[in-house]
Amino acid sequence: MGIDRYGVDEIALAISRPIDKDLLQLLTNFHERGVAITPMPVLYEKLTGKVAVEHIGSQWYSTLPLNKNPFDTFNRIGKRCLDLICGIIIGSIFAVVFPFVAIAIRLDSPGAIFYKQERVGQYGAKFTVYKFRSMVQNAELNGKAQWAVKGDARITKVGNFIRKTRLDELPQVLNVLRGEMSMVGPRPERYQFIKELQQQIPFYRTRLAVKPGLTGWAQINYGYGSTIQDALIKLQYDLYYLKHWSPWLDLKILLRTFSVVLKMQGQ
Repeated sequence: MGIDRYGVDEIALAISRPIDKDLLQLLTNFHERGVAITPMPVLYEKLTGKVAVEHIGSQWYSTLPLNKNPFDTFNRIGKRCLDLICGIIIGSIFAVVFPFVAIAIRLDSPGAIFYKQERVGQYGAKFTVYKFRSMVQNAELNGKAQWAVKGDARITKVGNFIRKTRLDELPQVLNVLRGEMSMVGPRPERYQFIKELQQQIPFYRTRLAVKPGLTGWAQINYGYGSTIQDALIKLQYDLYYLKHWSPWLDLKILLRTFSVVLKMQGQ
């Protein structure tokens, strides 16, 4: 057989049609000879760190961690403890940098120091998120939600700096300490955007199964997005996080976020 001639030890199964009995028998023969059979969605996750939601089709179950519950009671308690420890540490940093950032914001442009906005959290619950103001006051005059884009003219000079260093997100430590957010998870989104995106992107509301995060798998791998396509890509990363969550993945994300802050690679 070809598998012996070429030394095949793994086969990627990339088909969209149902498996007929002949193909099933062939795969069974391969498996009996020690060849690993890997479905394309699984291989895609290993190679990219994303879940390919646009190619799942009837295999909806591959988007969910059905073989385990990564957020059971024990893990939730452990994650909350990590949130409180990190929240206290970051809260101390927030207290130190607050007067300097506040003065810089006030001198750079007229308006409030803080910016607050309603976001959607776990299970669709709404809460108010806090940030240092990085845009001009009343950036959305018509009251309609708008994507921020690269080189957005509404971003102030100081705002550009605190975005690159992620300092604008520091006030959200209050949301973490109050239990509305976690240190790591999908970023909280506005209701208007979620309402639009869930109609265009399959499985979009699945990301609401966990608490939103101050940072996340999507943020360290993709950065900021301002289009439907960007939202789709970030959802792929968010679903991967939901499927493969572990304390070590959270730690990895936190360390890489710290690197982004030091290198001023935020957006």
